[in-house]
Amino acid sequence: MTRFPYDQFAKDYLTELLQPLGQVETSRKVPSEVREIDVYFAPSAQSTSDTIQIGLLGKIATKPALIEPFRNAATITEIRSCMNKLFDVFAQIKRQTKGDEKPLDESALPMLWILSPTASDSILNGFRASIDEENWGGGVHFLGDYLRTVIVAIHQLPRTQETLWLRILGKGRVQKQAIDELEALPNNHPLRAKAIDLLLSLKTTLEVNQNTDQEDRDLIMRLSAIYEQKLAEAKQEGLREGLQEGIREGLQEGIQAGHRQVIENLLQVRFGILDAELIAIIEPLLLLTPQEFTPLLLQLSREELLERFR
Repeated sequence: MTRFPYDQFAKDYLTELLQPLGQVETSRKVPSEVREIDVYFAPSAQSTSDTIQIGLLGKIATKPALIEPFRNAATITEIRSCMNKLFDVFAQIKRQTKGDEKPLDESALPMLWILSPTASDSILNGFRASIDEENWGGGVHFLGDYLRTVIVAIHQLPRTQETLWLRILGKGRVQKQAIDELEALPNNHPLRAKAIDLLLSLKTTLEVNQNTDQEDRDLIMRLSAIYEQKLAEAKQEGLREGLQEGIREGLQEGIQAGHRQVIENLLQVRFGILDAELIAIIEPLLLLTPQEFTPLLLQLSREELLERFR
């Protein structure tokens, strides 16, 4: 199962939650070589009530942070790779302050937060990770002070409102429980609709992916129930006017919007920022079915796509 759908979902999801708190940069290039930081966050000067709304994630966002979410349990190699990115950032900061006689302020350096759905005892012991139960609770494992790295074992987080927004990025039973809690929030909760819309976008992306496993299919089924509920709520509010033709048109528009989101996601994953040339080929691609455009977007080069659909 490719990591792309979940990787893009996690970036979009974290961006939506963190934007009110500061500057969010996804796929930030590391200058030493072609590597990218999934989410680079710099808090704004003034804190807001949004910090409290997202609980433990808001606590993480009180200081500069590199956030690396994983769909599957982060391996030793992947954790080391993330730490290498962190050290490259340290080196970049050092170069920017060259000539300054003052030593680097360790407390001002960003922290690396590795969000892993699970983490084995051997992994945590191997990195000499320890918890700070009093200040952070369970599931948050700190490496040595000067390493400035934290492994968040999502499956170990307590099932509380404070950890909900991180448990959404979990896997299997943990993620399903978090989705249940998300759905149970009041309809006027400021983050509920955003999170659900992003999850439904993930559902659409997974549905056109040809390599889904049983866990993906279970997630699709769970999210399908939310999708059906949203349709029922929209109908009840009179948005669909009770007419069968209106329902069909509304569904078609929703499907078309979902296809557009899938195409945009795949183009971003393949080629980065959507420039004017890539945006121009989205409409022609929408004339194809997902079964037709998905392999083309995954296999053809940028030049081949532009030549074929320009």
